[in-house]
Amino acid sequence: MTLHFFSKKIIFIAVFMSLAACLQVFADHFIYWRPALLQEFWRLWTAHWVHVGWVHYLLNILAFACLPFIFPRVKTWHFFSLLLLLPPAISFSFYVLFPHIEAYAGLSGVLHGAYMAVAVVHLLDAQERRFAALVLLLILAKLLWENTFGSKETAELIGSPVLVEAHLLGVIWGAGLAIVYLIYTYSLKK
Repeated sequence: MTLHFFSKKIIFIAVFMSLAACLQVFADHFIYWRPALLQEFWRLWTAHWVHVGWVHYLLNILAFACLPFIFPRVKTWHFFSLLLLLPPAISFSFYVLFPHIEAYAGLSGVLHGAYMAVAVVHLLDAQERRFAALVLLLILAKLLWENTFGSKETAELIGSPVLVEAHLLGVIWGAGLAIVYLIYTYSLKK
């Protein structure tokens, strides 16, 4: 790993952190707000880049900043692609599957999807297989815990209910994007 390799990832993380912090200042204009979603299309993305408060922001940004270093062989453009593809997929899923959800803000659904996507792809890498399987197991255990016992402590910490549907949708979309990516890369090798 070269210094250039890490500097690209650090710059990517810093740019995203800065963007999310700037949006946070005017969060009401960027959250998922169902009545305005189809007229203000940017909310499809920005809802996942803003948070219900600064503690929520810091927790999600910390988890986001760890991902490129937990899986260091993943290219920066993969993370960038996930930040562009997962938010509208999750937002449209809210809109269609969960019409009772009026408002949402947070990166956690995208984080679950990104961790899932990267781990699924790394299952095919002999050097990373065990670690990727562990990450997948932890994600699934977390989903099971949240849907069985809830996330009361996290909700108290961030000052808002945790929308576990976002985590589940993120995992589903992340796995789907990983499978599409693997099929595409496999077809290029033929």
